[in-house]
Amino acid sequence: MNYLEFQFHLLPLQPTSDILVAELSEIGFESFVEHEHGLTAYCTEDDFDKSQFEDLFIFSSDNFKITWSSKLVAQQNWNAAWEKSFDPIKVGDDCIVRAPFHEKEGVTYDLVIEPKMSFGTGHHETTHMMLSHILDNDFKGKKVLDMGCGTGVLAILAEKRGAIELEAIDIDNWCYQNSIENSQRNNCKKIKVFEGDSSLLKNRKYDIILANINRNILLEDIPYYVNSLNAKGTLFLSGFYLRDLDTISAKCESVGLQFEKNLENNNWVAAKYVF
Repeated sequence: MNYLEFQFHLLPLQPTSDILVAELSEIGFESFVEHEHGLTAYCTEDDFDKSQFEDLFIFSSDNFKITWSSKLVAQQNWNAAWEKSFDPIKVGDDCIVRAPFHEKEGVTYDLVIEPKMSFGTGHHETTHMMLSHILDNDFKGKKVLDMGCGTGVLAILAEKRGAIELEAIDIDNWCYQNSIENSQRNNCKKIKVFEGDSSLLKNRKYDIILANINRNILLEDIPYYVNSLNAKGTLFLSGFYLRDLDTISAKCESVGLQFEKNLENNNWVAAKYVF
């Protein structure tokens, strides 16, 4: 089986990338790799429908600037091309995020993630910074939510850091399934995965909430997160740019949270808020 590889250059990167992944997923695209300037996407040659591709809503919107090129990837080169896209990622001094085909390394937190079509390999700045927050904060004995879990990588590290009860939620069915698979792959026993959105948070309470999504969804859902935080709870947010930090912080402060600190990488931000 041959694959088509598409290289997309996106402006702005977000939320363009999230929207494009969602639309491509509906027309047969199977794997995605986000990079500094856009997205690489793969579809089998047999499943590619040119008319469906050209009719995607995002291509007709004036809000996004998208250019692309494509090439054929022969079957015998597919695994090599996929593996080449996923190098192990080191976070801090003692955490590695790697794919199943990478050799195990001698670190305390060895996270094995097969991303498939889901977001969250540690390569993107937002995931890397959220992992850094987890390493730098106390998760022992905590009840944790990974909202918009993607691959489940944040929940997986949180369990390894001592969280005793964890829930992971994503609206995308593929992410839901992928989070279950990766939790099992990492021998996690305390993570429960749910398919849905913030409406699932009713009557749920957590000590820590992790949400790496995008600016607009965060602004809409921050009140739901706050209602689900226990007293002295902590909220970690990412998926937005530095220019949006004041807006995100103002929304958090309006519902009783206080900004504590943020990490920054290539204009992306991961911020910590507390009661």
